[in-house]
Amino acid sequence: MSKADPISLSFHDSCLRMSDVQLLHGPRWLNDQILSFYYEYLSHAKYKNNNDVYFIAPEVTQCMKYMDESELEMIFGEHNAVDKPFIFFALNDNGTAEAGGTHWSLLVLSRPEKTFYHFDSSGNNNLGVAMELMNRVKELLGVRQAKFRSMRCLQQANGYDCGIHVICMTDHIADYINRYEVIEGLPPLHIDTVKAKRAELLKLILSLGGKD
Repeated sequence: MSKADPISLSFHDSCLRMSDVQLLHGPRWLNDQILSFYYEYLSHAKYKNNNDVYFIAPEVTQCMKYMDESELEMIFGEHNAVDKPFIFFALNDNGTAEAGGTHWSLLVLSRPEKTFYHFDSSGNNNLGVAMELMNRVKELLGVRQAKFRSMRCLQQANGYDCGIHVICMTDHIADYINRYEVIEGLPPLHIDTVKAKRAELLKLILSLGGKD
């Protein structure tokens, strides 16, 4: 496996193989590895000095659907999640504990607004999954009374760009809350941002020493 599909980049807890990086070249659905890499980059590079944000990688979000309360408490405790004003969950519609699924969306807890905001680039495809996750974690995060809001957002024009939309929305929201400390009033994401993101991600991977 490793010889046929060598490692392109190891970055903190993420590992990208050449086959993962190839997904960025064409009209392809992005897998867990690409989103995990980007969330690691945000956590350990772009926002490493910002204690207000916590980016939860997709494989961890997936496991959270099936963890018992003590396991969830341990993960949240390790990252001081109860003190984080903003928590990002990269969410998949996968109904098993294994990697997979067909659609990505983004769930963001805004503690100052006592609200879980859900951003889905394909209507309300992941609405049920998002509400289920919120109900699993809100008490442990100390926001039992938090509301759920399904947000209007830029919609994907094809069947494969949901992962790129989640990455772009994560960037867009993180930048906004970094300035305004709320999500209310967030301007729409621009389609040009989505169109340019695959090339930007490839450039980022290469800049960190990855192979293309």
